[in-house]
Amino acid sequence: MKLIIQIPCFNEEGTLAETLSYLPREVEGFDTVEWLVVNDGSKDRTVEIAKECCVDHIVDFPVNRGLAKAFVAGINRALEEGADVIVNTDADNQYNADDIPKLVAPIVGHRAHLVVGSRPIRSIEHFSPMKKLLQHLGSWVVRFTSGANVVDAPSGFRAISREASMRLNIFDSYTYTLESIIQAGRSGVSIVSVPIRVNGETRPSRLVRSIPRYVLRSSLSILRSMFVYRPGQTFFFLGLFPLAIGLFFSFRWLAFYFDDSTRSHVPSLILAAIMLIAALLCWLCALLGELHGINRKLLEDIQYQLRRERLGDGRGDQAESYAG
Repeated sequence: MKLIIQIPCFNEEGTLAETLSYLPREVEGFDTVEWLVVNDGSKDRTVEIAKECCVDHIVDFPVNRGLAKAFVAGINRALEEGADVIVNTDADNQYNADDIPKLVAPIVGHRAHLVVGSRPIRSIEHFSPMKKLLQHLGSWVVRFTSGANVVDAPSGFRAISREASMRLNIFDSYTYTLESIIQAGRSGVSIVSVPIRVNGETRPSRLVRSIPRYVLRSSLSILRSMFVYRPGQTFFFLGLFPLAIGLFFSFRWLAFYFDDSTRSHVPSLILAAIMLIAALLCWLCALLGELHGINRKLLEDIQYQLRRERLGDGRGDQAESYAG
């Protein structure tokens, strides 16, 4: 069994060495533990520091491509290097590396394919009240959308099995945290949360530079995932709004019509017709989305088989037996 710990990095020369110094080289249940750094177009000495700290694998982007792209590139490289389990952590030493054995235990014990570390949000001093509220709200929305009981969805401290890694698809360029859980949950991948500890703040978050921008980008990510992975329910509920308006103006027009009003109230009738047609179109999109979902699942299975063939992998059969 091989464990690879990956760290996406962008200009992390100030914190990378300290983060690597806490990473383990031995974890119970694994014969080999290796480190992988994804340099996302850093302009400082990130790569040099990684080499000085004896990092086993380095993925080097010439330009910055974003956290989500760096995460996926690291997953793909770890698969090519034969990882059975992949742990993702941040380069700012936010997460306590001593909890890595706790993080991988559900996968080693065949109880899950994806494990998300749950931070003690309420007790983190450098999190503002607004950020704490957004963290809890985002996790609730992801739980509703994915069907997975994930306590801390934005957490980047997570472990993923080889099986789940080969089924992973991330389309968002902003962050992988929310979409990966929604995609995994809707694809039937078993997900659990485990409580983990955090260290003190070493630098401001680069993902949450602005609360309004973070809310907007995260909301767009969740909406995109809902349209992709839950199109039927999403478009059905969207159709209820124009349906309610259409029915209101329809009954309003009927009331005036049978009241022998001298006015025709044609605008109400036209608005009612527009809203009812909009509701019908939403439900048509729901039907087409469900049909598209069947096609998406077939394509994901084909992609998974192609990845296994490309990697010469025969270990996925064992993982299939305990998929949730």
